[in-house]
Amino acid sequence: MPKLYIRQKVFSFADRFRVKNEYEEELFRVEGEVLSLGKKLHVFDSTEREVIFIQQKLWSFKPRFFVSVDGVQIAEIVREWSFRPRYTIAGMPWTVEGDLWGHDYRILEEGREVVGIRKAWLSWGDCYEVEIARSEDTLPALAVVLAIDAVLAQEQAAAHSSSGN
Repeated sequence: MPKLYIRQKVFSFADRFRVKNEYEEELFRVEGEVLSLGKKLHVFDSTEREVIFIQQKLWSFKPRFFVSVDGVQIAEIVREWSFRPRYTIAGMPWTVEGDLWGHDYRILEEGREVVGIRKAWLSWGDCYEVEIARSEDTLPALAVVLAIDAVLAQEQAAAHSSSGN
């Protein structure tokens, strides 16, 4: 069962962070585009090949992101309107449940957990453990988790700026 660890850089102007395995080996590098309309994330493997691309759909009533793996769009992540964060993963038979604000949630396929996400609270900066049931789901799982995290980060930024801080 693959485990990935995502440690986001603290005080980074652009989204830039690494994804490692349990042996602290770097598996992926994630980079956001600084000057673009909408959020865009590029994920590169250890050979510097782009394996995931995530792009926010602009001019949408609901927050939504398109997710591509190896150049093929595999899903559209849509933030549903509700008091608690709820997501639809169009294009994949996956559903999301749990505490998304607390970064403690699961992605299910037909009631079976395919991905478990937990936040490591005792670290400097945001650190997440992503446990994936099947190794063939590694790239789709990472892509969906990053897209959900992008929506949550945008909502936190909007809430922070509207509060006057």
